[in-house]
Amino acid sequence: MTKIGFIGLGIMGRPMAHHLQNGGHEVTGYDLVEESLVELEKAGGKRADSSRSVAETTDTIIVMVPDTPDVDAVLFGPQGVAEGLSAGKTVVDMSSISPIATKDFAARINALGCDYLDGPVSGGEVGAKAASLTIMVGGPEAAFERTLPLFEMMGKNITLVGGNGDGQTCKVANQIVVALTIEAVGEALLFSSKAGADPARVREALMGGFAASRILEVHGERMIKRTFDPGFRIALHQKDLNLALSGARALGLSLPNTAMAQELFNACAARGGSDWDHSAMVRALEALADHEVA
Repeated sequence: MTKIGFIGLGIMGRPMAHHLQNGGHEVTGYDLVEESLVELEKAGGKRADSSRSVAETTDTIIVMVPDTPDVDAVLFGPQGVAEGLSAGKTVVDMSSISPIATKDFAARINALGCDYLDGPVSGGEVGAKAASLTIMVGGPEAAFERTLPLFEMMGKNITLVGGNGDGQTCKVANQIVVALTIEAVGEALLFSSKAGADPARVREALMGGFAASRILEVHGERMIKRTFDPGFRIALHQKDLNLALSGARALGLSLPNTAMAQELFNACAARGGSDWDHSAMVRALEALADHEVA
């Protein structure tokens, strides 16, 4: 049994921590939301009163929070993880954040005698609940091999991509593909519906051909059935595409379709849709066409 700390018990973190508990590990959690801590305790876990306390009482500390500043605060803010670490522990950030900041965070944790892994995930709430997440890891191979049994309780496709920051770079690439595929599925179903075809049957037919994808399967159905509760919130995908576009500027390259997808997300947010599931990007396309996929 490993003593695991889990900081960030939200839509994703809560089921991930639950899988670790079911695997026989002792989980100590911290979150700003009282309900999340109560649920953890009901499942047999322990609550902590700070990120520092989590680090002091556990061997592997997993962080799952929304954005780069949140990870910075959890790790290095007052009562943060860094204050509670002792040599030999492992910090695993499974949030989706800046690859550049990740390299800095890793160096600062390494200076305390601890290993650091960045392990962002793909698969959303469905994958978190089913323990089928894709986990993209950056960091030293020895730390990865030591942590792999924990990853295997939360995910299925687990890859050591490279050094610290490379896991986050891979996640940004993933989010580019996902955003552009959502846009393509939205355009295809909107075109079909406007032309008078049944979009549900079009989707069914496409699922048997070369256009088949997980996004066509899951998010195409969301578009047709109008089920836009997250899921994965548009605000979080905007954050990920901001990482892609700011990284592209730093690298001196153009990502024109990524920028276009971001503008469609921006249009949704302008209509009050920041908390819609990212499949609701189709609503921006529908507004342009004055037609709804249904």
